[in-house]
Amino acid sequence: GSTLENFNLKCICTFMICLSNRLDRLLLKKPVTLNEYVKPIRLPEKCSSVGEKCLVSGWAGSASVLQCLNLPVLSEKTCKHAYGKTITENMFCAGFVKGGKDSCQGDSGGPVVCGGQLKGFVSFGRDCDKPDHPGVYADVCRYTEWMKSTIAKN
Repeated sequence: GSTLENFNLKCICTFMICLSNRLDRLLLKKPVTLNEYVKPIRLPEKCSSVGEKCLVSGWAGSASVLQCLNLPVLSEKTCKHAYGKTITENMFCAGFVKGGKDSCQGDSGGPVVCGGQLKGFVSFGRDCDKPDHPGVYADVCRYTEWMKSTIAKN
């Protein structure tokens, strides 16, 4: 049988952290039952480091099976070389400089998990899986304190 499970939303509460990043808090209509397939993820204890191996996942817009990809975190220099001033301290790049594999449109908002911790969310890229344009991810470590305080209030 399938392990896919759907959850009904009560509301999507959007928070504009700054012009370059938006976080959504999803309120579910009923509590989630944790099991072998549904588990909470840890928030990051520290920011990602260059070369750290991460797993990004998404539905690639319309895939019927969740797509997953292991990729390394890239340096800020490599990221800025690809995207210039678009890159802020609240972002990081991951992927392969030579291209071939990447997250893409339809994966936005999907998780980036490194060492069992939620390190990022799929944000944007240019020309999926093409050389010199790695994926760009919102850096969760920049928002950990805000997330903890928001969770504690609710």
